[in-house]
Amino acid sequence: MKHRVFVLETGCAFEAGGDESLLDAATRQGVRLPHECTFGGCGTCRIRLVAGNVAYEEMPMALSDEEAQAGFALACQARACSDLSISVPATTAPESQRRSSVVRGLRQLAPDVVNLELEVEAESLDYRPGQYMNVLLPGGGHRSFSMASRPAGNRVDFHVRRVPGGRFTDGALRQLRAGDRLEVEIPLGGFRLHEEDYRPLLMVATGTGLAPLKSMLETLMDDEDCPPVSLYWGMRTESDLYLADEIRRWGERLYDFSFVPVLSRGSDTWNGRRGYVQDAVERDLPDLSEHAVYLCGSPAMISDAKRRFLARGASAEHVYADGFSFQHEGALA
Repeated sequence: MKHRVFVLETGCAFEAGGDESLLDAATRQGVRLPHECTFGGCGTCRIRLVAGNVAYEEMPMALSDEEAQAGFALACQARACSDLSISVPATTAPESQRRSSVVRGLRQLAPDVVNLELEVEAESLDYRPGQYMNVLLPGGGHRSFSMASRPAGNRVDFHVRRVPGGRFTDGALRQLRAGDRLEVEIPLGGFRLHEEDYRPLLMVATGTGLAPLKSMLETLMDDEDCPPVSLYWGMRTESDLYLADEIRRWGERLYDFSFVPVLSRGSDTWNGRRGYVQDAVERDLPDLSEHAVYLCGSPAMISDAKRRFLARGASAEHVYADGFSFQHEGALA
């Protein structure tokens, strides 16, 4: 049975069967919905159900029970059970383009993290802090990495985690030298800084999920309208905290900035916080009703953090997440 799906923002409509996802149905009929991973891991395709009901073959990781109860759905996994009216978040992100780039710097940040600096062949790069790019590989395929620097000119930084056996990160990356060329597609993704929120910022990262948050925070530096910022960064050991000293200095240029590194496997000499990063947030901030929350890193952390933070009053409309390892790391590295 076919159901009619009406998109409030654009006034367009499409039909969706109960045996296909809303995203597949929309794509088949030429209706664009934001999406990235297509298997429920990143949350980019999150929509609000204004009227009607959907079902899932299996509840997607990037959608918490609390979000579902608040009327949100993931278009890449949701099946229509009735006619629907949906609200799709507006995006002002520029269109992605294929560009040639030149490697301008390679620097070891941690035992398994490399700082890659590219100069893209464009007068200036237009992207939103939080977005990512694809490195296009010879013979097909791509690898995705978030911009770690604010938009400024045509140079951009990335934090690339080496994955053992990875075609790019453990292969081509080791061979790269300054002056080498890479083909890239930039910018991509719906994860971005929402300046319109006017709320204190809670930013929570694991691993190189720090990169897009760094891009966001660099854009807020020296801004007299910068809101209070709390940055929590979860890593395993002290050696993994590859930018800790630099991050602490950000407080000189950000209004009311706090930085809390959290280690799950800290040594006996570690005097900081221990455990999981979402545990530390939960202990420090029992009421999140006034915050805008940005989550970037492992899907497991994001799923658990969403559930906990929403239970502590966080607004589902102001929780933004990027399941980093689904899009940017793992087997695709």
